[in-house]
Amino acid sequence: MKILVTGGAGFIGSEFVRQGVRKGYAITVLDKLSYAGDKERLREVDRDIMFSEADIGDRRSVEEIFRQTRPDAVVHWAAESHVDRSIQDASPFIEANVRGTQVLLDVCRISQVEKFINVSTDEVYGDLGEEGQFLESTPLNPSSPYSVSKASADMLGRAYHRTYGIPVITVRPSNNYGPWQYPEKLIPVVVMKAVNNERVPVYARGENVREWLHVSDCASAVFGVLEKGQAGEVYNIGSGQEKKNIEVVKTILRILGKQEGLIEFVEDRPGHDFRYSLNSNRIRTELGWATRVPFEQGIEHTVGWYLENMEWTRSKLKSR
Repeated sequence: MKILVTGGAGFIGSEFVRQGVRKGYAITVLDKLSYAGDKERLREVDRDIMFSEADIGDRRSVEEIFRQTRPDAVVHWAAESHVDRSIQDASPFIEANVRGTQVLLDVCRISQVEKFINVSTDEVYGDLGEEGQFLESTPLNPSSPYSVSKASADMLGRAYHRTYGIPVITVRPSNNYGPWQYPEKLIPVVVMKAVNNERVPVYARGENVREWLHVSDCASAVFGVLEKGQAGEVYNIGSGQEKKNIEVVKTILRILGKQEGLIEFVEDRPGHDFRYSLNSNRIRTELGWATRVPFEQGIEHTVGWYLENMEWTRSKLKSR
């Protein structure tokens, strides 16, 4: 199978590409290499893939890439993804996440791909209180400009399936973490601040809860959907491993041998969702997928990776 992977030089997309090469798939990566994209993530598989630098919003470029590669499937990871940046300026999120997805879907109408995996997020559901879980049938209720843009892309994909018959499958993963994550997200921020003995910022009191999914588990789940999922369906991808943000921060400080006195509680993010929790029974029972990385093991490995790759992380910070 020939797979076109959008956003394949990103954090999660690159893990998907690396796994895909090991599985023997013919992969073309389409990535515009924005601030968070980096071909360094693909170094180990560089000779085994085709790479096209292009913006998914540029229809002519996308059509040419489809003409050249004739993919059997598209796995759509490309997105602007940082909530704080979306609060500062929503425009790039609407352009990339909504219009970019529309362009891809329009080109897929002509190209007759066998599957289009539309990667959404648990944030499209809004948030929960102390109890409960999101089902695939839970109505979408996004809170931030970022999650609104992802919900729009999510709904576009499902509308194109119903209206035009494009074989779209929607996946909604929970919070990803692991090596190669761009250092604007919680875990790499905490590692870099703590290593430098700087104050570690935590929103409000750090009571917000996220479901932490190792990036390798997320990518393997999407392969399960690609290989066995049904067109028109939605699959939640969660780990069942919920942690308060303050628990994650304290765990990282403990691993690094740093004092909790480095923590500095700061003004909360506007519209900050309290808790996400996915019911992932469907992908587990229907497709036989299961997580392999416990949070305790995954966070140890992730912190270790950042300690061993300080040069890369610092270079990303300098370029922001």
